[in-house]
Amino acid sequence: MKPISRHPLIRSSIFAATLLAGLAACQKNDASAGQTSPKLDDIAQQASQKLDQAASYVGQQVDAAKATAQQNLDAAASGPTINLSPGDLASQAQANLQGAASATNAAVNKAIGSTGASLETAGRKLQQWSSEASANTQSAPSESGDAQKQMDK
Repeated sequence: MKPISRHPLIRSSIFAATLLAGLAACQKNDASAGQTSPKLDDIAQQASQKLDQAASYVGQQVDAAKATAQQNLDAAASGPTINLSPGDLASQAQANLQGAASATNAAVNKAIGSTGASLETAGRKLQQWSSEASANTQSAPSESGDAQKQMDK
């Protein structure tokens, strides 16, 4: 914002006011002498018009500043409003629960699949071990019988 002394309208209004004050002093002297100059009246009238223009300008600036301040206050007062309805909260909670249940179901299915594959592998290894154990057991009695015979000697 410019300082007051830089506004040409305000400078001219100050000049006009000073001129009016000087003319008023002159008119008192002239009135006492009974002589007024039409040229001085014109100058006084022009100065009065300039003063009115300056007052109008200042009034407009004040009104604009008031309007801007009021708009800022209105905007601040009418900030965002938050409306919480129980129905909206319930539907949002239900959607969140369904999402969590779906994720849990997927994790459980993955765990079951992994466990099933592990159980199959373990079952095959157990059958293989059992087959090997029974094959060893069938050959073991003859060896143990041989060992027994050897001990008896």
